[in-house]
Amino acid sequence: MLLVEALLLKALAIPLLARIGWLDFTTQQIANRDVLLLLCLGAGGLLLLSLQSGSWWDTGLSALAGLLLFVALFPFWALRKVGAGDVKLMAVVPLLIGGSGLFVFSILLLIFALATALIVKNPFMLPEGAFRIYAQHLDNQGVVPFGVPISLAAICTTAFLVINSLTANG
Repeated sequence: MLLVEALLLKALAIPLLARIGWLDFTTQQIANRDVLLLLCLGAGGLLLLSLQSGSWWDTGLSALAGLLLFVALFPFWALRKVGAGDVKLMAVVPLLIGGSGLFVFSILLLIFALATALIVKNPFMLPEGAFRIYAQHLDNQGVVPFGVPISLAAICTTAFLVINSLTANG
């Protein structure tokens, strides 16, 4: 029964991640309340999975990964290369996806981040329209909304983990 609740918490995080990605795209800001809610959903899901399995390895690995990401990205925030919301979101995502999903998340994040940077830096590749104009605006400001690829990678990884758990245990 704990697995069902843990999967439900992960599934509830998907619309929140979509909201975070959308708001970062439109306003270039990630709200602290959204990151805190994501932290609660992720930590709650990890706690339930740890109680079910009797092993705290995944929880410890996730907490360590979140701490390392925060420490590694903090200097980039101090140099104004990334936003504080991006740093906080990256530190919380490992708690949401768990240690077993870190590899999948890393690969997806690399792909989505490269695609986002490519689109923002080369908006002429997009068809005419409002999205192209907005991408040009982001390029002129020198802003890349990295909350979008982080959210997309976390959504895809979470969906993969939920589906994988349902098919393996179902």
